[in-house]
Amino acid sequence: MRIAQIAPLYESVPPFAYGATERVVSYLTEELVARGHDVTLYASADSATAARLVPICPRGLWRDTNVWDTQTHHVRQFARVIRDSDQFDVVHFHGEPLHFAWAERLPCRTLTTLHGRLLLHDHGPLFREFARVPVVSISASQRRPVPWANWQGTVHHGLPLDEFSFQPIAGSYLLFLGRMMPEKRPDLAIEIARRSGLPLKIAAKIHPGERDYFRERIDPLLRRSTTFTEYLGEVGGLARRRLIENACALLLPIEWDEPFGMVMIEAMACGTPVIAFRRGAVPELIEDGVSGLIVDNVDAAVQAVARIDGIGRDVCRHAFERRFTAARMTDDYLTIYDALLARDARDHPRATGSQPAPV
Repeated sequence: MRIAQIAPLYESVPPFAYGATERVVSYLTEELVARGHDVTLYASADSATAARLVPICPRGLWRDTNVWDTQTHHVRQFARVIRDSDQFDVVHFHGEPLHFAWAERLPCRTLTTLHGRLLLHDHGPLFREFARVPVVSISASQRRPVPWANWQGTVHHGLPLDEFSFQPIAGSYLLFLGRMMPEKRPDLAIEIARRSGLPLKIAAKIHPGERDYFRERIDPLLRRSTTFTEYLGEVGGLARRRLIENACALLLPIEWDEPFGMVMIEAMACGTPVIAFRRGAVPELIEDGVSGLIVDNVDAAVQAVARIDGIGRDVCRHAFERRFTAARMTDDYLTIYDALLARDARDHPRATGSQPAPV
């Protein structure tokens, strides 16, 4: 099968540290190549892949200090995809829905995985306007606000089996990992750790728009709790994997409907259980008492920390292997690709002579 993967340009594929979407695109791309498919990846030039790489910009846009308007680069990326689209059987988009107005005019099948939170007021009109564009959700929770979209399925993310090493012996610290944003409530992670009497390591990226939040709300807490809280900044590569592997638990005290939460399955892959608030996709991903503990507030989270040793790290790893491998994710996507290609030709614009306009 000739497949194009269209990655967001914010980070390289795979990303150095933060960048869950780009990480998923990498895992899927490499697994498809390993299975013998002809794969082309449209991404930043600093990406690393076994697929054919079409570089759009020199480096991930969030790593380029000269970049101000990221949308202009994504428009150029889509123009390249339009020009090349007759070379593919399926074009799989993972970024912003800039392509929706063109999707049905391309001479190939398209699929769009939506990686972010969906909002009724913003995405509802979009999916009504482009009701035929095939889309995939990354959790049942994500699609709940817009059930009428043209859903082709829900595909949970997956990781290669060897991406993270299983660590049978728990470390002595709690971990908060991800992005320094109000909805992820790093302040609550600090409170949970303080009340539990365990040290907390925080590895989190601070985006420019979140610097005020960090300076005003989080930095004062860190300064008052230096004896048990360590802020490491953004951490990538081997250091990031070791942080997850050696934690006794991952804290996810989110107060928003997170559509997936890649770090949860990364922790599972290490055997590190997750203590998470009951929001968004958490109840879909975490098997309570098996791969973590699902709680409703800070008091319950503190109690969960005291009980975390009751979760076997080998059981947690097995939960990952059953449900969240890159092989399973790729199987799911190939099933959807096959279904799209098998549709009657009368449903496709090529049957009516509709072709994309030149770019």
